[in-house]
Amino acid sequence: MKLTIWGAAKQVTGSMHLLEVDKYKILIDCGLDYERSTRVEDNEAFPFNPAQIDVVILTHAHIDHSGNLPTLIRMGFEGQILCTAPTADLAELLLLDSVNIFLGKQRKRSHRHSRGGSSGPRPLYLQKHVMETAEQFVTIAFNKPFRLNGDVEVELIPSGHLLGAASVIFTVSEFGQKRKIAFSGDLGRKNYPVIIDPQQLPAVDFLVCESTYGGRYHSRDETIEEVLIRTIEETCIKNPGRLIIPAFSIGRTQALVYTLNKIFSIGKLPPVKIFVDSPMANYATEIFRKHHDMLNEEATSFYKRNGDEFEFDNLYYVQSMKESKTISNYLEPCIIVSSAGMLEGGRIQDHLYHNIQNYYCTILFVGYSAKGTLGHRLLRGDPFVHLRDKELAVYATIKRTDNLSGHADHTDLINIIEAQDKKQLKNIFLVHGEPESMEVMKDQLEQDGYSVTIPEKGQTFII
Repeated sequence: MKLTIWGAAKQVTGSMHLLEVDKYKILIDCGLDYERSTRVEDNEAFPFNPAQIDVVILTHAHIDHSGNLPTLIRMGFEGQILCTAPTADLAELLLLDSVNIFLGKQRKRSHRHSRGGSSGPRPLYLQKHVMETAEQFVTIAFNKPFRLNGDVEVELIPSGHLLGAASVIFTVSEFGQKRKIAFSGDLGRKNYPVIIDPQQLPAVDFLVCESTYGGRYHSRDETIEEVLIRTIEETCIKNPGRLIIPAFSIGRTQALVYTLNKIFSIGKLPPVKIFVDSPMANYATEIFRKHHDMLNEEATSFYKRNGDEFEFDNLYYVQSMKESKTISNYLEPCIIVSSAGMLEGGRIQDHLYHNIQNYYCTILFVGYSAKGTLGHRLLRGDPFVHLRDKELAVYATIKRTDNLSGHADHTDLINIIEAQDKKQLKNIFLVHGEPESMEVMKDQLEQDGYSVTIPEKGQTFII
């Protein structure tokens, strides 16, 4: 059995791992690498022949795990893509959005260079390739072993993090022996709104584990509900202001809406108008409703008592751009939840433009903002920001909370790994993290008696 790490090696994006059992080739995830290179040619340059891959196992829908699947198919892969039903639906939605992003970049570049005759960057794939990808999804349930061939069995278990997200467990029979290898996928947190808790991994011989939050810890002093109540009270109740929450459309927005529903439906705060301004979030919420039986126990119990988790009085889902623009004319205190989470594009920029100089506005960040993004510049305290070709002074109050981060932190990761039997677990391969995060985890795990490897991209292991 051979394992080759082809993505998310000493970085967070581009997850892609190849497991070979004799001549049977299994690809675990096929994500876009937008960290080291954004060039089409680099994401097309698979280090193996896509036509020779027998099956793909998709851990979850996020683009850094699913985003290069249409390219794989365009270049010859004809097998099944196994995942949970919510992952199939959310991945199709995100992949179609990627096409829009590719085409948007092409239009911008073409317009910029129209005088010189440049056509702009070629899209990595088109809508027809996404549709072909969707046709190759085969959905399987959690916790039900699925036989891939005579020697290999796969099982998906809940990993938290996102609706439908899974860790992948392979049981491989060779020479009369059975060995287990686990791929953690992205691991979530316990008690996250709407999403089920990550399930403990079974005892395995080898573990490929994410390390996104290695060496970092989530604050545990307040719940997200308590943070929202305090911030809404300060911004919208005691003062006639507006609260703007930049949030990713899939996962983060649904968690926010559900938490706001809990706050307002039982009268913890006086009514405040809430606008959810993100077309993709609206589509994603329908997928959450479709797979209602896969939400966590708290959310399903809330549904039985109160009805739809994602619908309540004073909540308004904005549809058209015209409706979005009218929000700036709404003069009463309100809450605006809009994408994108790092403020790079999306309708959120319109709301920022109209409110960044509003002393009565608070912008609450509930997720990570990468260096170089507008969100990062606001969080580090820049007094001016560039929007719509203008330099605008920042008078709005800027706040952040990590209570809605969808990733397990250092303590969570260590607890999941150290539940493994040291005698059985032969090696841990750390992926999907920055080098510093991996080193911190490696040091602690080795001190605790585990064997740990931080693979290079393209490194192969005989296991």
